[in-house]
Amino acid sequence: MFHKEGAKIIFVSVIITVLLFLLVDYTVSIEWLRVTLLLIVLGFLVLVLQFFRNPKRNTPINPNHIISSVDGKVVVIEEVFENEYFNDKVRMVSVFMSPLNVHVTRYPISGKVVYSKYHPGKYLVAWHPKASEENERTTVVVENETFGKVMYRQIAGALAKRIVNYAKEGEVAKQGADAGFIKFGSRVDIYLPLKAEVKVTLGQKVKGGVDVIAEI
Repeated sequence: MFHKEGAKIIFVSVIITVLLFLLVDYTVSIEWLRVTLLLIVLGFLVLVLQFFRNPKRNTPINPNHIISSVDGKVVVIEEVFENEYFNDKVRMVSVFMSPLNVHVTRYPISGKVVYSKYHPGKYLVAWHPKASEENERTTVVVENETFGKVMYRQIAGALAKRIVNYAKEGEVAKQGADAGFIKFGSRVDIYLPLKAEVKVTLGQKVKGGVDVIAEI
């Protein structure tokens, strides 16, 4: 299954692949070179397809859990002062996504979307310390009775040039449901109440909609 955000790119990529296949097949007479070029073209298409894949995730709804919003590797776990919405100390867990990861963003908890805002910005590498505040990003806050308010932030990286955010203020979010997409590598920061117990460790690989980030 492929994500709807990749429909146009996949369509164009397939057309380009077919045209390049025909071009190489008709113009390159050296066998080893023709095969090599065809494999390179095919590899390009495979990379595009795997980037926009959207595997089905069966998320067990649990009001006591905060789940990972994305696939990737945990690169930061720290207490920070969040100054966009909370203006208070919270615990931040950052998950870095490589271009090979699934790039679907999922809601970490169920609840009501109380804040959703897009910020234009720079395209520093996603692991840069200032990426959370200076890169292009979206900030979403979901509130429920168990955790109160939980925030996640989609952050563009050096390659990510478009962030898609489906969260709208006033809507009801379902834990694990599709909340957006980030194209071509980036990271997501999840901001937790200090009372939440973090269940992941630095360097751990997590799956969006599956692995528990924290619990009450």
